[in-house]
Amino acid sequence: MKKEQLKELICYGVNGVMTTGVNYIVYFLLLHCHVNYLIANTLAWVAAVIFAYITNRKLVFHSNQSIWREFVSFTALRFATLLAENALLFLCIQLIGFSHFWSKILVSVVTVLANYAVCKMKIFTKGAAQRG
Repeated sequence: MKKEQLKELICYGVNGVMTTGVNYIVYFLLLHCHVNYLIANTLAWVAAVIFAYITNRKLVFHSNQSIWREFVSFTALRFATLLAENALLFLCIQLIGFSHFWSKILVSVVTVLANYAVCKMKIFTKGAAQRG
């Protein structure tokens, strides 16, 4: 692995921890306010996606592509993870009976891994002049 790739991966990991923190804070605050867990997860997702887009663009991938195109792609592709998160939370909480806490952690691991792959391959691509 090249030094630049390792640095990018570490930055992505730190950003992922911060994004997960935003997601968890919003999720558990809303649960504390007796908001349904699927609504709380959706609202937490919105907050985390906005935070993640800004920080991924600036700090991880150093993108100079069109903000609008990237944001739409970022949000659209991550929307699939929202659907997967809500389905997995429903499975874990309603059908299996796991706690909200452990369900959220399990779902987060799956989401973080999937999001890195999507961001790296589909959204924050470097232009031809930047490669090499």
